[in-house]
Amino acid sequence: MRSRLTLLTLGLYLTFVLLGCSKTPDQSTVTSTTTPAPVATAPAQAEPKRAKAEPIIIPSGTALTVRLGQAVGSKISQAGQSFSGTLANSIVIDGKTAIPAGAAVTGNVTDAKPLGRFAGGASLSLQLTSINVNGADRAIQTSAVSQTEKGKGKRTAVMAGGGAALGALIGGLAGGVKGAGIGALAGGGAGTGGAAFTGNKEIVLPAESALSFTLAQPLEIKER
Repeated sequence: MRSRLTLLTLGLYLTFVLLGCSKTPDQSTVTSTTTPAPVATAPAQAEPKRAKAEPIIIPSGTALTVRLGQAVGSKISQAGQSFSGTLANSIVIDGKTAIPAGAAVTGNVTDAKPLGRFAGGASLSLQLTSINVNGADRAIQTSAVSQTEKGKGKRTAVMAGGGAALGALIGGLAGGVKGAGIGALAGGGAGTGGAAFTGNKEIVLPAESALSFTLAQPLEIKER
């Protein structure tokens, strides 16, 4: 009886052992994180290079018509004195505006002698020295605009610079007011138009008088 009970107990034990071994372990859930592959981007296209603008060349001999910013004269001015003005007309080269009208200019009085100090007559000579282009002053060389008054009102227009391009004093004031102009030089001949004189034959050019200078050397202008 005791041995049968022992066998039964042993059999139950073995049964439980076999059942325990037959169970499979729980599979653990594995989550995998994957890094998404980077999206390929097309290389940025370089901006096309702009063609370099060719500079504008203003040739020598080009006329620069200037309106005076102040009065100058044989008695009221002195040699070495500076004067200012503005460009009366735009300078256009090959259909392009190289220098717009209204550009500021500066110049020097190269000679100013009142009546009685120059062989009994008066003399006045002006020359441009710079012009403002694109906000910067550019040095220039121009012909001189000159006038002498001798004796009894005899006028002589002369040029300076040893045969350089001729300068001319043009009659007329701004705003269309007709003024007395100093005779213009053209083709080597002096004009005989009325000159701007005071009662004692002094040479006087009031503010806004129009004067024509010519470039003695080419001027290169870079486009913006």
